[in-house]
Amino acid sequence: MRFIDRDEVARRLTYPVCIPVVREAMIALSEGRTIQLLRAIIELSPGRLYGTMTGAMGSVGPFGSKLISVFHDNFAKGVQSHQGVVVLFDPESGAPVCVLHAGEITAIRTAAASAVATDALARPEARRLAVLGYGEQAATHCRALREVRPIESIRVWGRSPERAAAFAGRMSAELNLPVEAVSDAHSAVADADIVCTVSAAAEPILMGDWLRPGTHVNIVGSSRAGPVEVDDALVLRSRLFADSREGVLAQGAEFLAAKARGLIGDDHVLGEIGDVLSGRIEGRRSVDDVTAYKSLGHIVQDLASAWLLYRQADA
Repeated sequence: MRFIDRDEVARRLTYPVCIPVVREAMIALSEGRTIQLLRAIIELSPGRLYGTMTGAMGSVGPFGSKLISVFHDNFAKGVQSHQGVVVLFDPESGAPVCVLHAGEITAIRTAAASAVATDALARPEARRLAVLGYGEQAATHCRALREVRPIESIRVWGRSPERAAAFAGRMSAELNLPVEAVSDAHSAVADADIVCTVSAAAEPILMGDWLRPGTHVNIVGSSRAGPVEVDDALVLRSRLFADSREGVLAQGAEFLAAKARGLIGDDHVLGEIGDVLSGRIEGRRSVDDVTAYKSLGHIVQDLASAWLLYRQADA
């Protein structure tokens, strides 16, 4: 059995490699060519979660599970918030063949999925990015979205001005772009073309009436029912798409909050990003549409990325 550690994942699962792999995985999901269960999550204590995600890339494809903990306080200690393993099984023999570092796969494939959605939904000329949050996913999203849009400037906001400023300095040096830390979330998104919410917020940090017409939003930070990053107004205003419609209807916190207040029904989730990519449903209809992609993260993204790494290593 092979083991692929964090360094090897980071070295080989680059965004130019991962983005097309995730794109094809999301199309396969929406076409019904994959098999999966809804994720199971145990809240160990506030800010400390344990989850399992299981699926198969079709009846004759690779299958496996991700076992993952999410400890939000890890970031302040310089440790990944997501810790765990992806276990791959061979589709021919049924044997476990590879264990991979789940934290690094999750960090990269989540941002790659947002890049896929951004490429499908954001205006072609979108250049200004706003990021709400300054953790690992903030960094990976800054890197990934540059692969699909000509990002010229980035604004970042977070609850700690000092950490936001430090993040901005690091990313500006890495990306050779102007990255500015701002004092409030409203200022961060005021002139943004693309907004990514990648926080651990329990209550909305992004309001719908702050956004300019034509903005695209990736709602990423909350991966379960409960914590919400954006308000009802944004959900109502946007053309809303899911990574997995089944997942968002059951566990998408922002959608569920608006539905519980009687503001929307299930039909407000227009479809999956895979449906947009394959042309089965319409994404952006006009330059003024506000579009939103609700990311819970999906096991097919992990399996497709992990299988690629395993097969390349095996070869």
